[in-house]
Amino acid sequence: MSFFPKISFQCEVQQYLTKVFKNNELIAALGTQEVESKYQSLLSHLSHPPGFTVVRVNTHLASVKHVKKLLLEEIQKQFKGLCVPVLEHPKLQDILLIPVIGPRRDLQKHASEVIVGAQCGYAVLRGAHVYVPGIISTSRFMKAGDLVSVYSDIEGKCKRGAKEFDGVKVFLGNGISELSRSEIFSSSGPLSGMGIRMIEPVYLSPSFDNVLPSLLFLQNLPSVVVSHILNPQPGERILDMCAAPGGKTTHLAALMHDQGEVIAMDKIAHKVKKIKQNAELFQLNCIKAFCYDGTKALSVEKKEDEQGEGPPFLPESFDRILLDAPCSGMGQRPNMAYSLTLKELTSYLPLQRKLFTVAVKLLKPGGVLVYSTCTITLSENEEQVAWALKTFPCLQLQPQEPHMGGEGMRGAGLLLDQLKLVQRFDPSAMTLQGMDINSLQDFREDDLISLANKDCIGFFIAKFIKSNGN
Repeated sequence: MSFFPKISFQCEVQQYLTKVFKNNELIAALGTQEVESKYQSLLSHLSHPPGFTVVRVNTHLASVKHVKKLLLEEIQKQFKGLCVPVLEHPKLQDILLIPVIGPRRDLQKHASEVIVGAQCGYAVLRGAHVYVPGIISTSRFMKAGDLVSVYSDIEGKCKRGAKEFDGVKVFLGNGISELSRSEIFSSSGPLSGMGIRMIEPVYLSPSFDNVLPSLLFLQNLPSVVVSHILNPQPGERILDMCAAPGGKTTHLAALMHDQGEVIAMDKIAHKVKKIKQNAELFQLNCIKAFCYDGTKALSVEKKEDEQGEGPPFLPESFDRILLDAPCSGMGQRPNMAYSLTLKELTSYLPLQRKLFTVAVKLLKPGGVLVYSTCTITLSENEEQVAWALKTFPCLQLQPQEPHMGGEGMRGAGLLLDQLKLVQRFDPSAMTLQGMDINSLQDFREDDLISLANKDCIGFFIAKFIKSNGN
């Protein structure tokens, strides 16, 4: 049963999605009722956080068993003795899963209110405290130490510094204010640091603020799957084309035992800095990060004054390439109000194709290319696969291991055998359910793992091999 309202879209985006998820091919295969039911389920799931917190262990520095022990101690401390399991995944042996408790429906709301921005709100629903930049308004007389109820302004209508707000707001839980209203909104006041320490969040999941920073990385489950599917080998040369903030980059380097070369690119300088910081924190030396536009990363001939190791690169320079493409991000959870216009949503298609074209040319014959997005549209996923197979006869779709998501969605003209080769993580694939501490004890570990595989963000993965003939 839904705790939050279904995700809302701008009218033209709503119409676009309705056509996508009720396309003729889908209706012919599943029937109108089933198609409608799946679509409504998807809209409900997107506004709720995934049922598990997923952390990837930096196996370059520590064993999963060791980090699991440390994490159990940390959770016991944070949850004041509440017994929540930390699970190892049988197919992804470098991650740990922590069930999220909630939604908690019995929390009492306080008179003193704090309104936070939507992005801050989504972070709170996944275990974060509230930091000052995320606070938009507070009650008139809020003091440090006050018990407050925290709400998300999902439509972005609240004015900064307002003393009250009657617009659409979603309850996120209760916390203790670390600062007074005047300190938060003072012109010379703090612009960073913790504003509200959450003590009764609607969804209870651990905070990872400065928790074992060099030993674990918070990632969504499908984002971990991607690196395993690329399956980089020690000594190979790997390209991560759109790499920030470096979660997949550091994962690829760890899978290669820090032997070989991982080239990471992003065109935004501060994001490249973050990749370098993460590589340093994880003590991975095979990563080289460059601030560079991936669409311009191909050089027909190397000029004498260009550095040998950095972009642009000569054709057929890489053994494996990961293109985790910029996308419309519609698979992210939780998201209660999607703000992009239809024009913005569809603007990613040509960019993805430009990047893909460069990737194919940079890949060695016999090399592997993995394309992924964190979105749910056909046009950015299955339709891009259909376009790629038609445009590049040298590419062949490959089976994926591990394969934990569902098959691809109909409506893009792909054959059924091709749909079985791609992998679509569809949040609507299971019933939306809450988890309380009592029901958690009733689950077998296998059932929890199965639930974690399905109750994650919306995501898409396709794996190609480049034939030697072209």
